[in-house]
Amino acid sequence: MKTALVTGAGTGIGKVCALALLREGWQVVLVGRRADALQVAVAEAAADGARAIAMPCDVSDEAAVNALFDTVRRRCGRLDLLFNNAGMGLPPKTPDEVGGEAWRQVVGVNLNGAFYCLAAAFRLMREQQPQGGRIINNGSISAHAPRPGSIAYTATKHAVSGLTRAAALDGRPYDIAVGQIDIGNAASEMTARMVNGVPQADGSMRPEPRMDLQAVADTFMAMARLPLSANVLFMTVMATKMPYVGRG
Repeated sequence: MKTALVTGAGTGIGKVCALALLREGWQVVLVGRRADALQVAVAEAAADGARAIAMPCDVSDEAAVNALFDTVRRRCGRLDLLFNNAGMGLPPKTPDEVGGEAWRQVVGVNLNGAFYCLAAAFRLMREQQPQGGRIINNGSISAHAPRPGSIAYTATKHAVSGLTRAAALDGRPYDIAVGQIDIGNAASEMTARMVNGVPQADGSMRPEPRMDLQAVADTFMAMARLPLSANVLFMTVMATKMPYVGRG
């Protein structure tokens, strides 16, 4: 039985992808800050929840991440897939309005946390036998084009693309395949405000179309099912009519 670890698994994209893995017979370690949300996700898996392990962790805490992966090594023996999904944003603000504390908080989760988890997974996948595994980073549309007032989120997501490229190269000798899924306007708690309108590049406020979370899970699973001899380096899945191409 293959083992996957999904961060940010208590809600939204992380939860729907963790549930998709469970339905296909994976053992899944669900990671998030809130133990109660993780338990709700496990309960939603019904009978498949027998293969789910909830492990609360703050990914911005390097020591906590290392302890998490040590536990996975002991309990599961190996790790075949990491979905590096945990992330956060801020309300729309210009750079001068963000402040150092808020900036560090976003960097701590979106970039540092992604690196800590990637590095720990890389170490485990490199040392286990048979060697190798897959790491999928959640990049976001903002890894390519910013929204107004999103400097912290956009900067960290551009940096995640750098993590993906560098780790994909470094993983080659060890059969570690590293790719990135860039998601635009999935219908989750994080995008709920889009229904009533969000700032556009021309200064207007407009509602934006969203897509069902199942579309994200289906795309993610297409990447997860690949043999380690094949890799999707970057995959974009987005609401068809969202303002991304030509967003301004």
